[in-house]
Amino acid sequence: MDIRLGKKLSIAAIAILIPWMIKAQDTQAPLELTLDKAIQIALSENPTVKVADVEIQKKKYAKKSAQSSLYPQIDAVGQYTRTIKKQVMYMDDMDKAFNINDMLQPVFAGIEETFKASVPNYVEGTLNNNIIANTPPPVSSEEGITVGRDNNWTGGFNLTWPVVVPTLWKSLELSSLDVELAVENARSSKINMVNSVRKAYYGVLLAKEAVHVYQENYDNAVLNFENIRSKFQQGIVSEFDLIRADVNAKNIKPNLIQAENAYNLATLSLKALMGIDMDRKISVAGTLFDYEQSLYVELLNIDTTLVNNSDLKQFDIQNKQVKKTLEIYKAQYLPTISISGNYIYMSMNNDFKFGDYQWTPYSTVGLSISIPIFDGFKKANDIRQTKASLLQMKWQREDIVRNLELAINNNLNNMTNYVEQVLSTKDVYAQAQKGYEISRKLYDTGMGTLLDVNIAQVGLMQARLALTQAIYNFLASKADLDKTLGIEIKQ
Repeated sequence: MDIRLGKKLSIAAIAILIPWMIKAQDTQAPLELTLDKAIQIALSENPTVKVADVEIQKKKYAKKSAQSSLYPQIDAVGQYTRTIKKQVMYMDDMDKAFNINDMLQPVFAGIEETFKASVPNYVEGTLNNNIIANTPPPVSSEEGITVGRDNNWTGGFNLTWPVVVPTLWKSLELSSLDVELAVENARSSKINMVNSVRKAYYGVLLAKEAVHVYQENYDNAVLNFENIRSKFQQGIVSEFDLIRADVNAKNIKPNLIQAENAYNLATLSLKALMGIDMDRKISVAGTLFDYEQSLYVELLNIDTTLVNNSDLKQFDIQNKQVKKTLEIYKAQYLPTISISGNYIYMSMNNDFKFGDYQWTPYSTVGLSISIPIFDGFKKANDIRQTKASLLQMKWQREDIVRNLELAINNNLNNMTNYVEQVLSTKDVYAQAQKGYEISRKLYDTGMGTLLDVNIAQVGLMQARLALTQAIYNFLASKADLDKTLGIEIKQ
Protein backbone atom coordinates (compact mmCIF):
# COMPACT_ATOMS: atom_id res chain seq x y z
CA MET A 1 0.00 0.00 0.00
CA ASP A 2 2.87 2.37 0.83
CA ILE A 3 4.57 1.54 -2.49
CA ARG A 4 1.45 2.40 -4.48
CA LEU A 5 1.10 5.65 -2.59
CA GLY A 6 4.74 6.53 -3.37
CA LYS A 7 4.22 5.87 -7.09
CA LYS A 8 1.11 8.05 -7.15
CA LEU A 9 2.99 10.88 -5.44
CA SER A 10 5.86 10.56 -7.93
CA ILE A 11 3.49 10.69 -10.90
CA ALA A 12 1.71 13.68 -9.41
CA ALA A 13 5.04 15.47 -8.86
CA ILE A 14 6.12 14.80 -12.47
CA ALA A 15 2.76 16.02 -13.76
CA ILE A 16 3.24 19.25 -11.81
CA LEU A 17 6.90 19.78 -12.78
CA ILE A 18 6.64 19.13 -16.53
CA PRO A 19 4.32 22.08 -17.31
CA TRP A 20 6.48 24.25 -15.05
CA MET A 21 9.64 23.21 -16.90
CA ILE A 22 7.99 23.84 -20.28
CA LYS A 23 6.83 27.22 -19.11
CA ALA A 24 10.33 28.00 -17.85
CA GLN A 25 11.73 27.21 -21.29
CA ASP A 26 9.09 29.34 -22.99
CA THR A 27 9.88 32.27 -20.71
CA GLN A 28 13.63 32.03 -21.43
CA ALA A 29 14.98 35.46 -22.19
CA PRO A 30 15.59 35.90 -25.94
CA LEU A 31 19.10 36.41 -27.23
CA GLU A 32 19.64 40.13 -27.72
CA LEU A 33 21.43 40.72 -31.01
CA THR A 34 23.20 43.63 -32.59
CA LEU A 35 24.76 43.42 -36.02
CA ASP A 36 28.28 43.12 -34.59
CA LYS A 37 27.21 40.42 -32.15
CA ALA A 38 25.44 38.45 -34.88
CA ILE A 39 28.58 38.56 -37.04
CA GLN A 40 30.76 37.53 -34.12
CA ILE A 41 28.56 34.52 -33.31
CA ALA A 42 28.44 33.48 -36.98
CA LEU A 43 32.23 33.61 -37.34
CA SER A 44 32.67 31.42 -34.27
CA GLU A 45 29.78 28.98 -34.68
CA ASN A 46 29.03 28.61 -38.40
CA PRO A 47 30.22 25.21 -39.76
CA THR A 48 31.41 26.72 -43.06
CA VAL A 49 33.90 28.97 -41.28
CA LYS A 50 35.03 26.09 -39.04
CA VAL A 51 35.63 23.86 -42.07
CA ALA A 52 37.75 26.59 -43.70
CA ASP A 53 39.83 26.99 -40.53
CA VAL A 54 40.43 23.23 -40.32
CA GLU A 55 41.48 23.25 -43.98
CA ILE A 56 44.32 25.62 -43.06
CA GLN A 57 45.57 23.14 -40.47
CA LYS A 58 45.38 20.32 -43.03
CA LYS A 59 47.53 22.27 -45.48
CA LYS A 60 50.06 23.04 -42.74
CA TYR A 61 50.32 19.37 -41.87
CA ALA A 62 50.72 18.55 -45.58
CA LYS A 63 53.57 21.06 -45.77
CA LYS A 64 55.31 19.48 -42.78
CA SER A 65 54.80 16.06 -44.33
CA ALA A 66 56.54 17.26 -47.50
CA GLN A 67 59.38 18.77 -45.47
CA SER A 68 60.05 15.38 -43.89
CA SER A 69 61.47 14.23 -47.24
CA LEU A 70 64.51 16.43 -46.56
CA TYR A 71 65.52 14.37 -43.55
CA PRO A 72 67.27 10.98 -43.57
CA GLN A 73 65.00 7.97 -43.64
CA ILE A 74 66.04 5.09 -41.41
CA ASP A 75 64.31 1.70 -41.62
CA ALA A 76 64.77 -1.44 -39.59
CA VAL A 77 64.84 -4.44 -41.93
CA GLY A 78 64.79 -8.18 -41.40
CA GLN A 79 64.53 -11.21 -43.65
CA TYR A 80 64.42 -14.98 -43.40
CA THR A 81 65.01 -17.22 -46.41
CA ARG A 82 64.65 -20.99 -46.53
CA THR A 83 66.81 -22.65 -49.16
CA ILE A 84 64.87 -25.34 -51.02
CA LYS A 85 67.69 -26.34 -53.38
CA LYS A 86 71.16 -24.95 -52.88
CA GLN A 87 73.02 -23.17 -55.60
CA VAL A 88 75.87 -24.92 -57.42
CA MET A 89 78.92 -22.99 -58.59
CA TYR A 90 81.09 -24.03 -61.54
CA MET A 91 84.64 -22.83 -62.22
CA ASP A 92 86.88 -23.45 -65.20
CA ASP A 93 90.07 -25.50 -64.41
CA MET A 94 88.61 -26.19 -61.00
CA ASP A 95 90.47 -29.54 -60.81
CA LYS A 96 93.77 -27.67 -61.06
CA ALA A 97 92.70 -25.01 -58.61
CA PHE A 98 91.81 -27.58 -55.95
CA ASN A 99 94.71 -30.10 -56.47
CA ILE A 100 96.13 -30.13 -52.93
CA ASN A 101 99.18 -32.19 -53.90
CA ASP A 102 100.32 -29.59 -56.36
CA MET A 103 99.57 -26.73 -53.99
CA LEU A 104 101.37 -28.21 -50.98
CA GLN A 105 104.23 -30.00 -52.79
CA PRO A 106 106.89 -27.49 -51.58
CA VAL A 107 105.71 -27.99 -48.00
CA PHE A 108 105.80 -31.76 -48.29
CA ALA A 109 109.33 -31.63 -49.68
CA GLY A 110 110.52 -29.63 -46.69
CA ILE A 111 108.91 -32.03 -44.22
CA GLU A 112 110.42 -34.99 -46.10
CA GLU A 113 113.91 -33.57 -45.69
CA THR A 114 113.29 -33.01 -41.96
CA PHE A 115 112.15 -36.58 -41.45
CA LYS A 116 115.20 -37.99 -43.26
CA ALA A 117 117.53 -36.03 -41.07
CA SER A 118 115.87 -36.65 -37.72
CA VAL A 119 114.08 -40.03 -37.88
CA PRO A 120 116.32 -43.14 -37.80
CA ASN A 121 115.68 -45.80 -40.42
CA TYR A 122 113.27 -43.49 -42.26
CA VAL A 123 112.45 -44.69 -45.74
CA GLU A 124 112.60 -41.83 -48.17
CA GLY A 125 109.26 -41.01 -49.85
CA THR A 126 107.08 -42.64 -47.16
CA LEU A 127 105.55 -39.39 -45.96
CA ASN A 128 104.71 -38.10 -49.45
CA ASN A 129 103.23 -41.45 -50.51
CA ASN A 130 101.00 -41.61 -47.41
CA ILE A 131 99.72 -38.07 -48.03
CA ILE A 132 98.93 -38.82 -51.67
CA ALA A 133 97.16 -42.03 -50.74
CA ASN A 134 94.88 -40.31 -48.20
CA THR A 135 94.11 -37.14 -50.22
CA PRO A 136 90.77 -37.13 -52.14
CA PRO A 137 90.99 -36.66 -55.86
CA PRO A 138 90.66 -33.07 -57.14
CA VAL A 139 87.21 -31.67 -57.86
CA SER A 140 86.21 -31.91 -61.48
CA SER A 141 85.05 -28.79 -63.36
CA GLU A 142 81.95 -30.69 -64.40
CA GLU A 143 80.75 -31.39 -60.84
CA GLY A 144 80.66 -27.85 -59.36
CA ILE A 145 80.52 -26.75 -55.73
CA THR A 146 77.32 -26.52 -53.67
CA VAL A 147 77.12 -23.23 -51.69
CA GLY A 148 74.86 -21.87 -48.97
CA ARG A 149 72.91 -23.29 -46.08
CA ASP A 150 69.29 -24.16 -45.40
CA ASN A 151 68.39 -21.13 -43.21
CA ASN A 152 69.45 -17.59 -44.04
CA TRP A 153 68.82 -14.76 -41.56
CA THR A 154 69.48 -11.02 -42.04
CA GLY A 155 68.59 -8.05 -39.89
CA GLY A 156 69.74 -4.48 -39.48
CA PHE A 157 69.15 -0.89 -40.58
CA ASN A 158 68.95 0.92 -43.92
CA LEU A 159 69.49 4.65 -44.41
CA THR A 160 68.56 6.86 -47.37
CA TRP A 161 69.14 10.61 -47.44
CA PRO A 162 68.39 12.87 -50.42
CA VAL A 163 71.11 15.50 -50.43
CA VAL A 164 70.55 17.37 -53.68
CA VAL A 165 66.98 17.07 -55.00
CA PRO A 166 65.95 20.29 -56.83
CA THR A 167 62.43 19.05 -57.62
CA LEU A 168 61.80 18.39 -53.92
CA TRP A 169 62.90 21.89 -52.97
CA LYS A 170 60.50 23.42 -55.47
CA SER A 171 57.72 21.14 -54.26
CA LEU A 172 58.18 22.51 -50.74
CA GLU A 173 57.71 26.04 -52.08
CA LEU A 174 54.52 24.80 -53.75
CA SER A 175 53.32 23.45 -50.38
CA SER A 176 53.82 26.89 -48.85
CA LEU A 177 51.57 28.33 -51.53
CA ASP A 178 48.95 25.68 -50.68
CA VAL A 179 48.90 26.99 -47.11
CA GLU A 180 48.66 30.57 -48.37
CA LEU A 181 45.74 29.63 -50.63
CA ALA A 182 43.96 27.86 -47.76
CA VAL A 183 44.34 30.98 -45.60
CA GLU A 184 42.88 33.13 -48.35
CA ASN A 185 40.02 30.64 -48.85
CA ALA A 186 39.27 30.90 -45.14
CA ARG A 187 39.29 34.68 -45.37
CA SER A 188 36.95 34.48 -48.35
CA SER A 189 34.60 32.23 -46.39
CA LYS A 190 34.52 34.73 -43.55
CA ILE A 191 33.89 37.64 -45.93
CA ASN A 192 31.03 35.72 -47.58
CA MET A 193 29.66 34.80 -44.17
CA VAL A 194 29.77 38.42 -42.99
CA ASN A 195 28.01 39.51 -46.18
CA SER A 196 25.26 36.92 -45.72
CA VAL A 197 24.79 37.76 -42.03
CA ARG A 198 24.63 41.49 -42.72
CA LYS A 199 21.98 41.05 -45.41
CA ALA A 200 20.05 38.59 -43.25
CA TYR A 201 20.19 41.00 -40.31
CA TYR A 202 18.95 43.87 -42.49
CA GLY A 203 16.28 41.52 -43.82
CA VAL A 204 15.05 40.85 -40.28
CA LEU A 205 14.89 44.61 -39.62
CA LEU A 206 12.96 45.10 -42.87
CA ALA A 207 10.53 42.32 -42.00
CA LYS A 208 10.14 43.66 -38.47
CA GLU A 209 9.38 47.13 -39.82
CA ALA A 210 6.79 45.65 -42.21
CA VAL A 211 5.12 43.85 -39.29
CA HIS A 212 5.16 47.09 -37.32
CA VAL A 213 3.63 49.06 -40.22
CA TYR A 214 0.90 46.53 -40.93
CA GLN A 215 0.18 46.09 -37.21
CA GLU A 216 -0.11 49.84 -36.73
CA ASN A 217 -2.27 50.13 -39.84
CA TYR A 218 -4.47 47.29 -38.65
CA ASP A 219 -4.79 48.78 -35.16
CA ASN A 220 -5.74 52.13 -36.68
CA ALA A 221 -8.28 50.44 -38.93
CA VAL A 222 -9.80 48.58 -35.97
CA LEU A 223 -9.86 51.75 -33.88
CA ASN A 224 -11.43 53.63 -36.77
CA PHE A 225 -14.04 50.89 -37.10
CA GLU A 226 -14.85 51.15 -33.39
CA ASN A 227 -15.24 54.93 -33.65
CA ILE A 228 -17.48 54.67 -36.70
CA ARG A 229 -19.57 51.95 -35.07
CA SER A 230 -20.03 54.22 -32.05
CA LYS A 231 -21.06 57.07 -34.32
CA PHE A 232 -23.36 54.76 -36.27
CA GLN A 233 -25.07 53.74 -33.08
CA GLN A 234 -25.55 57.41 -32.35
CA GLY A 235 -26.94 57.96 -35.84
CA ILE A 236 -24.12 60.29 -36.90
CA VAL A 237 -22.73 58.19 -39.80
CA SER A 238 -24.33 55.87 -42.31
CA GLU A 239 -24.26 52.09 -42.32
CA PHE A 240 -22.25 52.23 -45.54
CA ASP A 241 -19.36 53.89 -43.69
CA LEU A 242 -19.58 51.22 -41.00
CA ILE A 243 -19.41 48.42 -43.57
CA ARG A 244 -16.55 50.05 -45.43
CA ALA A 245 -14.56 50.49 -42.18
CA ASP A 246 -15.13 46.84 -41.28
CA VAL A 247 -14.04 45.64 -44.73
CA ASN A 248 -10.98 47.87 -44.64
CA ALA A 249 -9.84 46.40 -41.29
CA LYS A 250 -10.38 42.83 -42.46
CA ASN A 251 -8.48 43.44 -45.72
CA ILE A 252 -5.40 44.53 -43.77
CA LYS A 253 -5.33 41.38 -41.62
CA PRO A 254 -3.96 39.00 -44.35
CA ASN A 255 -1.13 41.45 -45.06
CA LEU A 256 -0.27 41.45 -41.36
CA ILE A 257 -0.21 37.65 -41.24
CA GLN A 258 1.97 37.53 -44.36
CA ALA A 259 4.37 40.07 -42.83
CA GLU A 260 4.62 38.04 -39.63
CA ASN A 261 5.41 34.89 -41.62
CA ALA A 262 8.10 36.76 -43.53
CA TYR A 263 9.57 37.98 -40.25
CA ASN A 264 9.68 34.43 -38.84
CA LEU A 265 11.37 33.15 -42.01
CA ALA A 266 13.92 35.98 -41.87
CA THR A 267 14.80 35.22 -38.25
CA LEU A 268 15.20 31.50 -39.07
CA SER A 269 17.56 32.37 -41.91
CA LEU A 270 19.61 34.57 -39.60
CA LYS A 271 19.80 31.85 -36.94
CA ALA A 272 20.87 29.28 -39.56
CA LEU A 273 23.71 31.55 -40.70
CA MET A 274 24.77 32.18 -37.11
CA GLY A 275 24.85 28.44 -36.42
CA ILE A 276 22.60 28.60 -33.35
CA ASP A 277 19.63 26.45 -32.33
CA MET A 278 16.54 27.14 -34.44
CA ASP A 279 14.38 27.01 -31.29
CA ARG A 280 16.40 29.75 -29.63
CA LYS A 281 14.50 33.01 -29.42
CA ILE A 282 16.29 36.09 -30.65
CA SER A 283 15.61 39.80 -30.48
CA VAL A 284 17.17 42.01 -33.14
CA ALA A 285 18.03 45.45 -31.85
CA GLY A 286 17.45 48.70 -33.72
CA THR A 287 15.57 49.64 -36.86
CA LEU A 288 16.52 50.46 -40.42
CA PHE A 289 16.03 54.14 -39.65
CA ASP A 290 19.08 53.94 -37.36
CA TYR A 291 21.23 53.56 -40.51
CA GLU A 292 19.67 56.42 -42.43
CA GLN A 293 22.10 59.12 -41.33
CA SER A 294 25.17 57.01 -42.20
CA LEU A 295 24.10 56.36 -45.80
CA TYR A 296 25.48 59.58 -47.20
CA VAL A 297 28.81 59.31 -45.36
CA GLU A 298 29.34 55.72 -46.52
CA LEU A 299 28.59 56.70 -50.11
CA LEU A 300 31.27 59.39 -50.05
CA ASN A 301 33.98 57.31 -48.31
CA ILE A 302 34.38 54.30 -50.58
CA ASP A 303 37.76 53.02 -51.78
CA THR A 304 37.12 51.02 -54.94
CA THR A 305 40.58 49.45 -55.32
CA LEU A 306 40.68 45.67 -55.79
CA VAL A 307 43.79 45.06 -53.71
CA ASN A 308 41.81 43.13 -51.07
CA ASN A 309 39.44 41.26 -53.38
CA SER A 310 39.56 37.64 -52.28
CA ASP A 311 38.77 36.10 -55.68
CA LEU A 312 41.59 38.05 -57.29
CA LYS A 313 43.99 37.13 -54.48
CA GLN A 314 43.15 33.45 -54.82
CA PHE A 315 43.66 33.67 -58.58
CA ASP A 316 47.07 35.29 -58.10
CA ILE A 317 48.11 32.56 -55.66
CA GLN A 318 47.00 29.92 -58.16
CA ASN A 319 49.06 31.72 -60.78
CA LYS A 320 52.09 31.48 -58.48
CA GLN A 321 51.42 27.77 -58.07
CA VAL A 322 51.49 27.25 -61.83
CA LYS A 323 54.77 29.19 -62.01
CA LYS A 324 56.23 26.96 -59.28
CA THR A 325 55.04 23.93 -61.23
CA LEU A 326 56.95 25.28 -64.22
CA GLU A 327 60.06 25.59 -62.05
CA ILE A 328 59.61 21.98 -60.89
CA TYR A 329 59.52 20.78 -64.50
CA LYS A 330 62.68 22.76 -65.26
CA ALA A 331 64.37 21.36 -62.14
CA GLN A 332 63.86 17.86 -63.50
CA TYR A 333 66.76 18.54 -65.87
CA LEU A 334 69.13 18.89 -62.90
CA PRO A 335 70.99 15.95 -61.34
CA THR A 336 69.98 14.47 -58.00
CA ILE A 337 72.37 13.20 -55.35
CA SER A 338 71.53 10.92 -52.43
CA ILE A 339 73.39 9.06 -49.71
CA SER A 340 72.56 5.50 -48.78
CA GLY A 341 73.91 3.14 -46.16
CA ASN A 342 73.13 0.01 -44.20
CA TYR A 343 74.33 -1.97 -41.23
CA ILE A 344 73.27 -5.61 -41.45
CA TYR A 345 73.82 -8.76 -39.36
CA MET A 346 73.74 -12.06 -41.24
CA SER A 347 73.64 -15.69 -40.20
CA MET A 348 73.44 -18.92 -42.25
CA ASN A 349 72.60 -22.26 -40.60
CA ASN A 350 71.17 -25.68 -41.28
CA ASP A 351 69.15 -25.96 -38.04
CA PHE A 352 67.04 -23.85 -35.68
CA LYS A 353 69.36 -23.77 -32.70
CA PHE A 354 69.30 -20.02 -32.34
CA GLY A 355 71.64 -19.99 -29.39
CA ASP A 356 74.42 -21.51 -31.51
CA TYR A 357 74.04 -19.12 -34.39
CA GLN A 358 76.99 -16.99 -35.37
CA TRP A 359 76.01 -13.53 -36.57
CA THR A 360 78.32 -11.69 -38.93
CA PRO A 361 77.87 -7.92 -39.43
CA TYR A 362 78.57 -6.00 -42.56
CA SER A 363 77.90 -2.34 -43.48
CA THR A 364 78.08 -0.14 -46.55
CA VAL A 365 77.87 3.56 -47.39
CA GLY A 366 77.13 4.80 -50.88
CA LEU A 367 76.71 8.01 -52.82
CA SER A 368 74.47 7.93 -55.89
CA ILE A 369 73.97 10.56 -58.55
CA SER A 370 71.27 10.56 -61.20
CA ILE A 371 71.61 12.74 -64.30
CA PRO A 372 68.57 12.85 -66.62
CA ILE A 373 69.53 12.46 -70.26
CA PHE A 374 66.49 11.54 -72.34
CA ASP A 375 62.84 10.90 -71.46
CA GLY A 376 61.10 11.06 -74.81
CA PHE A 377 60.68 14.87 -74.58
CA LYS A 378 58.24 14.52 -71.66
CA LYS A 379 59.76 17.33 -69.60
CA ALA A 380 59.92 19.65 -72.60
CA ASN A 381 56.25 19.09 -73.40
CA ASP A 382 55.27 19.56 -69.74
CA ILE A 383 57.07 22.90 -69.76
CA ARG A 384 55.32 23.99 -72.96
CA GLN A 385 51.94 22.97 -71.53
CA THR A 386 52.54 24.92 -68.30
CA LYS A 387 53.61 28.02 -70.22
CA ALA A 388 50.37 27.80 -72.21
CA SER A 389 48.42 27.62 -68.93
CA LEU A 390 50.20 30.76 -67.69
CA LEU A 391 49.23 32.57 -70.88
CA GLN A 392 45.61 31.52 -70.38
CA MET A 393 45.65 32.72 -66.79
CA LYS A 394 46.99 36.12 -67.90
CA TRP A 395 43.94 36.65 -70.10
CA GLN A 396 41.60 35.19 -67.47
CA ARG A 397 42.89 37.67 -64.90
CA GLU A 398 42.16 40.57 -67.21
CA ASP A 399 38.61 39.27 -67.64
CA ILE A 400 38.17 38.84 -63.87
CA VAL A 401 39.34 42.41 -63.23
CA ARG A 402 36.90 43.79 -65.82
CA ASN A 403 33.98 41.86 -64.30
CA LEU A 404 34.89 43.01 -60.79
CA GLU A 405 35.12 46.62 -61.91
CA LEU A 406 31.72 46.24 -63.58
CA ALA A 407 30.25 44.82 -60.36
CA ILE A 408 31.72 47.70 -58.33
CA ASN A 409 30.32 50.33 -60.69
CA ASN A 410 26.96 48.59 -60.66
CA ASN A 411 26.88 48.60 -56.85
CA LEU A 412 27.92 52.26 -56.72
CA ASN A 413 25.20 53.23 -59.19
CA ASN A 414 22.63 51.25 -57.21
CA MET A 415 23.72 52.84 -53.95
CA THR A 416 23.45 56.31 -55.48
CA ASN A 417 19.97 55.52 -56.78
CA TYR A 418 18.89 54.13 -53.41
CA VAL A 419 20.12 57.25 -51.60
CA GLU A 420 18.02 59.35 -53.99
CA GLN A 421 15.07 57.03 -53.32
CA VAL A 422 15.54 57.47 -49.58
CA LEU A 423 15.52 61.27 -49.95
CA SER A 424 12.45 61.28 -52.20
CA THR A 425 10.45 58.67 -50.25
CA LYS A 426 11.31 60.49 -47.03
CA ASP A 427 9.59 63.59 -48.39
CA VAL A 428 6.71 61.47 -49.67
CA TYR A 429 6.36 59.85 -46.26
CA ALA A 430 6.24 63.24 -44.53
CA GLN A 431 3.58 64.45 -46.97
CA ALA A 432 1.61 61.21 -46.63
CA GLN A 433 1.66 61.49 -42.85
CA LYS A 434 0.45 65.09 -43.03
CA GLY A 435 -2.26 64.13 -45.55
CA TYR A 436 -3.48 61.31 -43.31
CA GLU A 437 -3.82 63.67 -40.33
CA ILE A 438 -5.73 66.20 -42.44
CA SER A 439 -8.10 63.53 -43.80
CA ARG A 440 -8.83 62.33 -40.28
CA LYS A 441 -9.66 65.85 -39.09
CA LEU A 442 -11.83 66.52 -42.14
CA TYR A 443 -13.71 63.28 -41.58
CA ASP A 444 -14.19 64.01 -37.89
CA THR A 445 -15.65 67.42 -38.73
CA GLY A 446 -17.90 65.98 -41.41
CA MET A 447 -16.07 67.70 -44.26
CA GLY A 448 -14.38 64.55 -45.56
CA THR A 449 -15.30 60.99 -46.40
CA LEU A 450 -14.14 57.69 -45.04
CA LEU A 451 -12.78 56.84 -48.46
CA ASP A 452 -10.43 59.80 -48.21
CA VAL A 453 -9.22 58.51 -44.85
CA ASN A 454 -8.63 55.01 -46.20
CA ILE A 455 -6.77 56.29 -49.25
CA ALA A 456 -4.58 58.52 -47.07
CA GLN A 457 -3.89 55.61 -44.71
CA VAL A 458 -2.84 53.29 -47.57
CA GLY A 459 -0.62 56.05 -48.99
CA LEU A 460 1.04 56.53 -45.60
CA MET A 461 1.64 52.81 -45.23
CA GLN A 462 3.11 52.49 -48.74
CA ALA A 463 5.36 55.51 -48.25
CA ARG A 464 6.79 54.13 -45.03
CA LEU A 465 7.37 50.68 -46.54
CA ALA A 466 9.01 52.27 -49.59
CA LEU A 467 11.32 54.28 -47.33
CA THR A 468 12.42 51.26 -45.33
CA GLN A 469 12.81 49.23 -48.54
CA ALA A 470 15.09 51.91 -50.01
CA ILE A 471 17.23 51.92 -46.86
CA TYR A 472 17.44 48.13 -46.94
CA ASN A 473 18.40 48.13 -50.63
CA PHE A 474 21.23 50.57 -49.95
CA LEU A 475 22.55 48.54 -47.02
CA ALA A 476 22.35 45.29 -49.01
CA SER A 477 24.22 46.89 -51.94
CA LYS A 478 26.83 48.25 -49.54
CA ALA A 479 27.29 44.76 -48.08
CA ASP A 480 27.75 43.33 -51.61
CA LEU A 481 30.23 46.10 -52.44
CA ASP A 482 32.24 45.36 -49.28
CA LYS A 483 32.28 41.68 -50.26
CA THR A 484 33.58 42.54 -53.74
CA LEU A 485 36.24 44.85 -52.31
CA GLY A 486 37.26 42.21 -49.76
CA ILE A 487 36.61 44.45 -46.78
CA GLU A 488 36.71 42.57 -43.51
CA ILE A 489 34.58 43.47 -40.52
CA LYS A 490 36.90 43.83 -37.53
CA GLN A 491 35.59 42.08 -34.43
